Amino acid sequence: MMRTVKEFEGLWTLHRTIDDRQGRQTGDFQGTAMFSLAERGTLRYHETGDMRFGAAGTVFRAERKYEWQFGEKDVCVVFDDGSPFHSFVPNGQVPGTTHLCGDDLYNVTYDFRAWPIWTATWKVVGPRKNYASVSSYAPA
Repeated sequence: MMRTVKEFEGLWTLHRTIDDRQGRQTGDFQGTAMFSLAERGTLRYHETGDMRFGAAGTVFRAERKYEWQFGEKDVCVVFDDGSPFHSFVPNGQVPGTTHLCGDDLYNVTYDFRAWPIWTATWKVVGPRKNYASVSSYAPA
């Protein structure tokens, strides 16, 4: 069953772990993600929280914004400036489309099998980046 706009709308707790193999460090993000209805079939995504790299690292505030555009068969995620990022089918455990940023390749897998808890796992490789990131969402 494909998840709907209504099921994502609202506030979610967000925990992200990052394994930065190139920088030889780990990161931890704790915060929230808000999905707000922008227009029919579109949600604004805004995450905010605290990020830290390393156990003794400095905590800093971090945020991201995207738009999720729900189509008949998939969700297209675009950056805050409207440029395309990736798309995915919000159902089961599924890979999303890849995203090339310069020479760095972003691959994502979404997992909705334990809904309403879900994850997005990113693997990023290239000359400038080499990390894995797992974002876990739960209703707030």
